[in-house]
Amino acid sequence: MSGPRPVVLSGPSGAGKSTLMKRLMKDHEGVFGFSVSHTTRNPRPGEENGKDYHFTTREAMQEGILRGDFIENAEFSGNLYGTSKAAIEDVQAKNLICILDVDIQGVKRIKETDLNPIYISIQPPSMDILEKRLRDRQTESEESLLKRLEAARIDMELSKEPGVFDMVIINDDLERAYEELKEILNDEIQKVQERKS
Repeated sequence: MSGPRPVVLSGPSGAGKSTLMKRLMKDHEGVFGFSVSHTTRNPRPGEENGKDYHFTTREAMQEGILRGDFIENAEFSGNLYGTSKAAIEDVQAKNLICILDVDIQGVKRIKETDLNPIYISIQPPSMDILEKRLRDRQTESEESLLKRLEAARIDMELSKEPGVFDMVIINDDLERAYEELKEILNDEIQKVQERKS
């Protein structure tokens, strides 16, 4: 796959990945493209098929996984999630930096491929702060929330392993976290801008 190096953003739900990603895409319009993941979960209010996720059936997704259409996939809370090779190629074909938002299992799977992305982990300052952020969202049941917190605890531990990520950003201050994110991506951003000019 040619084009600019993709970016793998990982970190627990509630760490601020989406907020940082949306801002990056808004501030650098025409530089980044989001790889739209597939999922078997139902859309949440306001989510659009093909924009937020490719909403699909378990059968269709399992067939795609068996065919090798996915660079990574995982099951969470009874739903399948995955990144298709086609979704990444769509972004790279436009000469954009492809952003992949994946969990820690996805990171490990992508490391087994030849994608060669920049691996960035966005982490909350603490479990307490993360729990408060997730509870304030009021988007899930207590059972689902506890599963997310357990997944976050594991994620926070694994992000400390040497060599897993090129950079770990602790999101205790959104402005500072955003500056750190921009700094690590600066070279790739410049390459895309130079190709366009």
